[in-house]
Amino acid sequence: MIYWGDETGIDNGSNCERGFAPKGQPPVLPVETKRERLNMLSALSRQGDIRFMLYEASMNQQRLIQFMDRLVRTSKRKVFLILDNLKVHHGKKAAVWLDKHRDKIELFFLPPYAPESNPDEYLNHALKLSVHSGDLPRTQCDIRHKTASFMRALQHSPDKVSAFFQHNQISYILVRG
Repeated sequence: MIYWGDETGIDNGSNCERGFAPKGQPPVLPVETKRERLNMLSALSRQGDIRFMLYEASMNQQRLIQFMDRLVRTSKRKVFLILDNLKVHHGKKAAVWLDKHRDKIELFFLPPYAPESNPDEYLNHALKLSVHSGDLPRTQCDIRHKTASFMRALQHSPDKVSAFFQHNQISYILVRG
């Protein structure tokens, strides 16, 4: 099974693309003074399968290993995981773990500075639009709830996941029925 993976951070700041105010009044958007943040590591396949892991601290090799371990434990076939060139992905601990599990998983890397080549980047964009729509999340618990709800809904909608592979920038991925 081929997966494309990526990390993203979601915060309680507004990424408002449009607003509304009564005629003659400026739009007002309340802003949280205490910044809250949650991180996510996700992977998606062309077949519509999606996996994710939420975490609070920074990305490190141990979190990557934990995610890859979950990925191989729940996969019936060998996993080919395509990632960007984040330093953590090339670390010694991760390399040792990958060497021990090479019959179950292999890593491949996208070209440097090519986020548009990763379908997971389009997922991240859709996630952030969803989290910041409606009532803005105020706490980390709110962010976690909105993020998990969006991702769980996608897990039950393979067609929506497959749609992330239909951007022009990722036409290098062979599309087969």
